[in-house]
Amino acid sequence: MTPRRRIVPIFVPHMGCPHRCVFCDQRTISGQTEAARPETVQEALRSAQAVSAWAELAFYGGSFTAISPEVQTALLEAAQPFRSTGFLASIRVSTRPDCIDGNTLDRLSAYGVETVELGAQSMSDRVLTASGRGHRAEDTVRACRLLRERGFRIVLQMMTGLPGSDPEEDLHTAQRLADLGPDGVRIYPTLVLRGTALATMLERGEYRARTTEEAVETCAPIVRLFRKRGIPILRLGLHPSRELEEKLLAGPYHPALGELVYSRLYRDEAERLLERQGSLPEVLTLLVDPGSLSKMTGRGKENLLWLRDRFRLRQVRAEAGDLPAGTIAIKGKTV
Repeated sequence: MTPRRRIVPIFVPHMGCPHRCVFCDQRTISGQTEAARPETVQEALRSAQAVSAWAELAFYGGSFTAISPEVQTALLEAAQPFRSTGFLASIRVSTRPDCIDGNTLDRLSAYGVETVELGAQSMSDRVLTASGRGHRAEDTVRACRLLRERGFRIVLQMMTGLPGSDPEEDLHTAQRLADLGPDGVRIYPTLVLRGTALATMLERGEYRARTTEEAVETCAPIVRLFRKRGIPILRLGLHPSRELEEKLLAGPYHPALGELVYSRLYRDEAERLLERQGSLPEVLTLLVDPGSLSKMTGRGKENLLWLRDRFRLRQVRAEAGDLPAGTIAIKGKTV
């Protein structure tokens, strides 16, 4: 049996960030109100050691490599005893694309950091400016090149629905990020939180938040693109939390946004399959692999009802079949 791995998250909200993006409230998003300290790192790792065979330490939240070198070193130093025993298998940090240089990467490498997550967010300079990001798309390209040359694993984060963007622009960002060949991506639809600049823009009518349905429509082709390119999607949508829900003003927040998007992909694939057919039986049964039955069905059978109405059938059903994952077939027809 493979030993259990535990990801140990350490949040460093706003630490090192030279800018305050219009959407940003890392303390609410992370649920953390205090900056991490070396003691925080050691306490978290000791707790993980009691229940796991090995762990990965992940510094999330602010821009880790923009923190003073002394603080970076202190936080990384605190983890080294666990690394020397073999319990700590790897370390990852999150940062900004414009906070990557040779000296920084030397430090990260020396302390065992293997993965760097970059908050690219958009590959449109116009959208980045409107969002107060303070960096350009070229910074992401440059950072990826430096990281790849040094042998780091790269995870890229993107946001949909930023000020000045639209679904076409969001898909263009995904295409450009895919071209950079990351080892994984995270997709975060933009939410409007109380106390942020984006909340003021919303109140002034300068920004329109997308609905959950619009986010699903936007994210489905993005997910399809990354899957086609063989790029793992590590996260779709923010982790639900009480703090987030209490400060949420508007935007596509849903605790199971990823499931909604993957369900839409199945509906879209079924639609394409049925469009290629000639005549269809009034009662049609779709076959999918057992693990995908709920995705094909949709919430409250919404996918089946939508397909029924779309093709003017009397009924559409879904059944588990002996099919490869992600495959859809019509019962009674050769797969």
